[in-house]
Amino acid sequence: MFEFDFGKLAIIAVVALIVLGPERLPRVARTAGALLRRARNSWQNVRNEIERELAAEDLKKSVQDLKREVDVGADLRATASDVRAAANDAETAARDAAASARSGSDRP
Repeated sequence: MFEFDFGKLAIIAVVALIVLGPERLPRVARTAGALLRRARNSWQNVRNEIERELAAEDLKKSVQDLKREVDVGADLRATASDVRAAANDAETAARDAAASARSGSDRP
């Protein structure tokens, strides 16, 4: 955007010295430095706050994704359903076997 090399800075310093004079230039330079430092610190604080918010949002998203991946309740419900189905099948098979054993024992 702006490129400042030594020559441009020297021209700015000479113009400032001529316009402000040797008595006011150090005071203005200190004030400009302090304002620049405040602006830089404010920008850094805003940047840090945004980074913290993004990190917190990423952490929340990671926790939600992990909860979805480790949904033990759904796995347990599916397993319980499979066990019930297997038990029902075994019970039906046992009844059929008992019925066929009774009908086979009734024959002479």
